Amino acid sequence: MPDRYLFKEIEVRTDAYKAQHPDARLLRMGVGDVTQPLPAAVIEAMHKAVDELAHVETFRGYGPEEGYAWLRQAVIDHEYTPRGIRLDIDEVFISEGAGSDLGNLSELFLPSNRVAILDPSYPAYMDGSIMAGREVIHLPCTIANGFVPELPKQKADIIYLCLPNNPTGTVLRRHELQQWVNYAIENQSIIIFDAAYEAYIEEDDVPHSIYELEGAKQVAIEVRSFSKSAGFTAVRCGYTVVPKETGLNAMWLRRQCTKYNGTAYVAQRAAQATFTPEGKQGIAANLAYYKRTAHLIADGLTALGYKVYGGKNAPYIWCKTPDTMDSWTFFDLLLHQCQVVCTPGAGFGDAGQGFVRFSAFSNRKDVEEALQRMKKL
Repeated sequence: MPDRYLFKEIEVRTDAYKAQHPDARLLRMGVGDVTQPLPAAVIEAMHKAVDELAHVETFRGYGPEEGYAWLRQAVIDHEYTPRGIRLDIDEVFISEGAGSDLGNLSELFLPSNRVAILDPSYPAYMDGSIMAGREVIHLPCTIANGFVPELPKQKADIIYLCLPNNPTGTVLRRHELQQWVNYAIENQSIIIFDAAYEAYIEEDDVPHSIYELEGAKQVAIEVRSFSKSAGFTAVRCGYTVVPKETGLNAMWLRRQCTKYNGTAYVAQRAAQATFTPEGKQGIAANLAYYKRTAHLIADGLTALGYKVYGGKNAPYIWCKTPDTMDSWTFFDLLLHQCQVVCTPGAGFGDAGQGFVRFSAFSNRKDVEEALQRMKKL
């Protein structure tokens, strides 16, 4: 495992450059952090929740470790029931965000369990598995296979799938994802399905939830976040679905009650407001902004002669570096010559070498200026 986490390494290099060039205006297109303000309905709900805490009659202390029932039911009613997915309220667990749950779920499994991870992938999957001392099965995602991995040739006990994918932007069609569910059923595996970017799906034949697939509730845990769909990177709220059919529901509840004191009341009220008509309208506007920015980046880089992937169904653009240049060399070139910050693909795994990732969460004017600067390279 590298000495520093990928995004910490980017921060260190960027800060070093900034210290030497204090007047430089950096254009950050690397880290997947949102830039558009929260919808008015969400802000209003947070203000109201804070006001409640100022009065004895409406004050609240510790909430349920698994989240308030009104938010859990809202998640079911708005995210799953419309897709024909039936969930019980005690199968939904509110959290502070997807990142924590993706790591903490590892505690349900034995150290001897083998983990299958896409390469490249969000580094927390790999780092967390190494920290737990588990054997990792690498599933390469390359240009040759269209960034769609093959099923593991050996038995995998745990499988991390992130779809739409971070960093490549790849999606799986319904029949393709069904193959993974079938594999998990046949091998008694558990799929940890990271659906943080499902709000960016634009095509009809791409499932928004793994539970749209036959048999998935037997073998899949789904993790979602309000961070990238509703802009909650500063608010921190997400949720994890652990169906009883997996046999892990009671274990996860026990773990959360022991090690997690619950998501902040104000954050949960904010999340509830995302399901109101006004909240949905504001979120749709922000999502449209980021989707247009993704298309702008993909088209702009293509016009400059780069080979790009993603930018559709996902907020990330996966870009091949020029002239067989390695990822960190191209990162440094863009930083020092263009004052543009991207994310080196090598930080997502060996198969990410020779790529960089651009994020559509950037400010639109900064993206336009970054493309102009890169044009001069």
